[in-house]
Amino acid sequence: MKPDTPLLDKVQTSADLKGLSVAELKQLAGELRNETIDAVSTTGGHLGAGLGVVELTVAIHHVFNTPDDKLIFDVGHQCYPHKILTGRRDRIRTIRQGEGLSGFTKRSESEYDPFGAAHASTSISAGLGFAVSRDLQDKDNNVVCVIGDGAMSAGMAYEAMNNAGHLKSRMIVILNDNDMSIAPPTGAMSAYLARLVSSKPYSSFRKLAKGVVKSIGLEEPVRRAEEYARGMVMGGTLFEEMGFHYVGPIDGHNLEHLVPILENARDLDDGPILVHAVTRKGKGYEPAENAADKYHGVSKFNVVTGEQQKGAAGAPSYTKVFANALVKEAEKDDRVCAITAAMPSGTGLNVFGEKFPDRCWDVGIAEQHAVTFAAGLAADGMKPFAAIYSTFLQRGYDQVVHDVAIQKLPVRFAIDRAGLVGADGQTHAGSFDVGYLGALPGMTLMAASDEAELTRMVATAAAIDDGPSAFRYPRGEAEGVEIPEDAQPLEIGKGRIVREGATIALLSLGGRLGEAKKAADMLAAQGFSTTVADARFAKPLDEDLIRRLAREHETLITIEEAAMGGFGAFVLQFLAREGALDAGLKIRTLHLPDIFQDHDKPFLQYDAAGLNARHIAASAIEALGRGDVAALPSAKTA
Repeated sequence: MKPDTPLLDKVQTSADLKGLSVAELKQLAGELRNETIDAVSTTGGHLGAGLGVVELTVAIHHVFNTPDDKLIFDVGHQCYPHKILTGRRDRIRTIRQGEGLSGFTKRSESEYDPFGAAHASTSISAGLGFAVSRDLQDKDNNVVCVIGDGAMSAGMAYEAMNNAGHLKSRMIVILNDNDMSIAPPTGAMSAYLARLVSSKPYSSFRKLAKGVVKSIGLEEPVRRAEEYARGMVMGGTLFEEMGFHYVGPIDGHNLEHLVPILENARDLDDGPILVHAVTRKGKGYEPAENAADKYHGVSKFNVVTGEQQKGAAGAPSYTKVFANALVKEAEKDDRVCAITAAMPSGTGLNVFGEKFPDRCWDVGIAEQHAVTFAAGLAADGMKPFAAIYSTFLQRGYDQVVHDVAIQKLPVRFAIDRAGLVGADGQTHAGSFDVGYLGALPGMTLMAASDEAELTRMVATAAAIDDGPSAFRYPRGEAEGVEIPEDAQPLEIGKGRIVREGATIALLSLGGRLGEAKKAADMLAAQGFSTTVADARFAKPLDEDLIRRLAREHETLITIEEAAMGGFGAFVLQFLAREGALDAGLKIRTLHLPDIFQDHDKPFLQYDAAGLNARHIAASAIEALGRGDVAALPSAKTA
């Protein structure tokens, strides 16, 4: 007998889940989990979070009428199963690849993604906006936000909940609790109570009782008694105090519990509701369940064994270089300490924390707090290093300005993932830090061109005690140069000449120095003598170096892996003040384009940005007005 067609093959959109029984939903969830595992094994990406919400995603699309009902995922790491169920299964193996699906929800990709994500704790705020907009337009759709316990640690989530409770807007927040376990689900009794308090009869009785107690003047004490009684049995008192009707905890993998409870929550019209679902990250795939990180982010892997493909052994990552350099500084000075915002392994501070557990803090998804916490440490004589990705430091910018820079506090910002970041795409690119930090009075801002320079910049930051400093470095492997055993601090505001020439000057800030040297070779092949310089500092500028380059060369090209308005703009402003532009200097500034670039392989991203060696050489030739751009090697051979 020919086997039945898998249920997943029959699902083209979420509407195809509507008529399925609970037994069929279970079967579909199993097929969806296998499809997610198989897809990510060929592409790499985020796996554990998606496996943890398979049943929850199936139940939501079964119960709610998406896309008319708005489903908003927080962060978006867990959205792969959602994408498979919403018409994107045929493209799921392009996820995080050039011109393929985004690894996060994205409005331009599908009507099933009503709000783009990638940074944490935005879903409730956005959902409230959808709910209020719905009410103003007299529509009746549902709004469902799925937020993980990690994202729930950030202040923005509570600001949104406080506002939603005050407005009494009808919306559903599903707390996907896969780690903190506010309260564990206790089997049948927990499910029974959750179904009871989410039901219409309970809600109607509650309203009737409220009317009675209000008429006799006992409304407030009875309200508090009910909330605390429910809190003792079920948890959730905090959410009730914020104006949410709390339901849970429930087993987020049990469809027999999930479906009726979500149906009850859908049908209630009594303000905002929080459904607390306890799940297991990596659920259903043994290698993920047994891994310390639950396979949060993985490279391509063998489905049977779970073994991930390893990259070629080569230079260490910049992150590891930073971690080792910081440990050395801490060994010399017990005032050196470190802060991360929920990214200990991503920033390398897990290495520091193992060595100095009393001087390392992971503050959770709370960049604003991380910055001001570091400011407090610095104000009392410690030497804090705040290791935060460039894209995440944006969230703490107000604190960088007001709590650090204005007070001239020596907080050291270690800015990982500076520049483009490949598969994580536009939401995680470190494009703007040169501009937003370089604008601040008193900021010392450095950018590492290789691992030796990064090591020296860590030492430099440790030595700066009269104001804030920052050093930026790329994602991925370093250049493979030797790291000095005893790295000495740099002279503040001084760059270096890497190669001497006479006609063209290439002034690079940060990780494009290698490409600048390749460009110099291409230019030499056409007879152009080229100076290559490493600026090291975006602020303060090495004014003597820039004067010399402008005076001794026909053309000056600045190069940076950051948005316009950064290093190149600083150099232009200085040269304008000096009158060098009036003297006929031909200058060009190369930087990231004025767009949010999509995900792709890093080389191809920089190629699209015009920041690879061929583009640098071509820019110099075009500025000079002589030479042959067509004779330059193609991007592939370069």
